[in-house]
Amino acid sequence: MVQRRPSAPPVLPGFTHIRLLGTGGFADVFLYEQNMPRRQVAVKVMLADVVTDSVRRMFQAEANLMAQLSSHPGILTVYQASISPDGRPYLVMELCGAQLADRFRRETIPVAEVLRIGVQIGSAIETAHRQGVLHRDIKPSNILTTAFGHPVLSDFGIAASLGAAPSAGDTVGMSVPWSAPEVLLDETTGTVGSEVWALGATLYTLLAGRSPFEQPGGQNGTSELITRITRARLSPVGRDDVPASLDAVLRRSMSRDPQRRQLSALELVRDLQRVEAELGLAPTQADIALDDWARAIAGDAADRTVVRAVSPTTPTGRGARRRRRRPIETESTQASATLGTEARAEQRVGRRSRLIAAALVVVALAVVGLGATATWWAVTGEDGSLPRVSDVQAEVSDGEITFRWQDPGIAASDSYQVSVDGGSPAVQRATEFAVVAEPGEQRCVTIRVAREGRIGPPSAEKCAMTESG
Repeated sequence: MVQRRPSAPPVLPGFTHIRLLGTGGFADVFLYEQNMPRRQVAVKVMLADVVTDSVRRMFQAEANLMAQLSSHPGILTVYQASISPDGRPYLVMELCGAQLADRFRRETIPVAEVLRIGVQIGSAIETAHRQGVLHRDIKPSNILTTAFGHPVLSDFGIAASLGAAPSAGDTVGMSVPWSAPEVLLDETTGTVGSEVWALGATLYTLLAGRSPFEQPGGQNGTSELITRITRARLSPVGRDDVPASLDAVLRRSMSRDPQRRQLSALELVRDLQRVEAELGLAPTQADIALDDWARAIAGDAADRTVVRAVSPTTPTGRGARRRRRRPIETESTQASATLGTEARAEQRVGRRSRLIAAALVVVALAVVGLGATATWWAVTGEDGSLPRVSDVQAEVSDGEITFRWQDPGIAASDSYQVSVDGGSPAVQRATEFAVVAEPGEQRCVTIRVAREGRIGPPSAEKCAMTESG
């Protein structure tokens, strides 16, 4: 195979070229030194002869995606994106090493390290999925290593939005050894299930020193690999230090039927954490991005149980409600906005303090019991076998609506998902949920039981309205 010559590095204002780092089908990656702040960076530059309008759009999409996601510790950081003076788009990225790309063939990677990589990269994939993004090219060479030894996911160049139907003639680059059968058979261009497969195949590769369906000494061309992958008859890793439970986790992630796989990247992460616990290893934290409400909870200890509702356009018109969520306000702001007297404010502060204390105990227990990582669950489908909340009651008092319900018999690790007016759910263990509302405003809630990535059927919607001012 003839390898092309690398392109000439562009002259970039504020950067000094040092050397070539690598070449690819659409771009070259160079080492530059940024002048201010002074640091070494990797610069990915598109090839001039492939820069078309569609490629430029793809490159811009990659820049935007990685900029949105790169705050995650398991996703490569993008510092800047622009067009070079000679017309080539480029990305300025965190400088990392591509150690995993060939390390698995040169040495035996410890099981503990592979589990850690799986949890960290799986958390990054789950975060991307929650943002509506599929990576579509998960493989060892797209997992880089930072200067501090942390694995990060790179190259979102062929990423796509979850649920987006492919346009006519849509083609997807793929890396056959790590692609799911349904992708190779053109049944889909990518799903959450195919990403679970790819992550499982990547972890298998790091453990086995070869891709899952590669036969040492055998025929391993593209057609042979596709035939084996589509049959999905996976052999054990073949290492004495790999427990049977880990083999079972990987075998499930690479099931021929997507419905038999873990239903989310987070579910695969939880399976890997259980193997860590079985081996007596320190648990690896799953860094899952929080929703807006969870960010507010994490960053504001003043109010952990009361949700600030948004005023509707018309007091009783449910169709006119605005779905936009606002930041949770502080205790004093809510009291002054809805009550107007110091005595009422004090009354509400005392009441909320009791609710806050209960919520904090619940959160603390959940963190201790689940290794500080299992508080936030991914929704993977309704499960009719889970308990259903019934007979939700509502109490209106001083501009606040408090919804209460009886425990339907949830397990110690279960939680409730409480949705206000069909919005994003809040997760809690308490059987009481309070909403601050404007005078004459109606609020409605539905409640589900959540258990390890599954959710139960919703309660009947319960609505209540505050008194008109």
